[in-house]
Amino acid sequence: MWLDQRGSEVLGRNECLRLLAVHAGGVGRVGLVGNTGGVVIEPVIYRVLDGDVLIQVGPGSLLDAARRPSAVAFETDHLDLGGRQAWSVLVRGLATVIDDRRRAAGARPPAARPLVPVPGDTLVRIRTDILSGRRFALRTPASS
Repeated sequence: MWLDQRGSEVLGRNECLRLLAVHAGGVGRVGLVGNTGGVVIEPVIYRVLDGDVLIQVGPGSLLDAARRPSAVAFETDHLDLGGRQAWSVLVRGLATVIDDRRRAAGARPPAARPLVPVPGDTLVRIRTDILSGRRFALRTPASS
C-alpha cells in the first residue's frame, strides 16, 4: 500500500476500476472545456461498459465535446460513514458518442436513469485512459 503526503491510500488501476463498477448507477461529475472556453462541470448518473464510464446525455456542452471527440474528466466518490472511510476516483480520457445501442446493452447496471426530467438519449463513453484514486479515513468529530 502506498500513502500520499496527506496519509491517503493511493489506489491502483484495478481498485479504481473495481470501485467504479461496484458503485455504477451512482452519481459522478464530468468536467470539460465548454463551448465558450470556460470549464463546465456537470453531475451525471453513470454506468460501466467494458471498464469505461457510460453516461446518457442530451444537447449541450457534454454532447458537443463527445461529438468532436474530446478529452474530459470524470470523478465519483463515496462516503462510508459506518466504516469511517471515503474514497474518490478520477478518470481522464476521451469522450465519444456510442452509435451502436446494442453495444451499450452490456453496460452495468443495465439501466441507470438520469435524475433530470428530460435527459436526452445519446450515450457517451468516457475511456478510462488515466485513472487515479484515493481512500482515506474520515476524521471522528471532536466532542464538545
